[in-house]
Amino acid sequence: MSDIKVGITDRDGNHHLVDAPTDMNMNLMELVRTYELAPEGTIGVCGGMAMCASCQCYIESNHNLGNRSEEEEAMLAEAFNVEDNSRLGCQIYITSQLNGLEIKLAPED
Repeated sequence: MSDIKVGITDRDGNHHLVDAPTDMNMNLMELVRTYELAPEGTIGVCGGMAMCASCQCYIESNHNLGNRSEEEEAMLAEAFNVEDNSRLGCQIYITSQLNGLEIKLAPED
């Protein structure tokens, strides 16, 4: 198993440096749920289908994540608290290239 480090700032402002496996086809939303960094029922409500924006996060590091998909763009167009660095965690899969990634969870409202 090959793990990377990902920094996640939760909605209360607490920073967590977590291990993220690169060999499980896991996305950032699932990583947040695994470490219970958001209250149950407040992240990944749609199950990772890019249909709710509950997993919106802000990319705080300079990693190249590629372009947003059409589905991600459409969902973020309807979401609250969207910033230029907003992404849906369910659409970002953990790979070795994301080692050192820093994200901040967007507010719930």
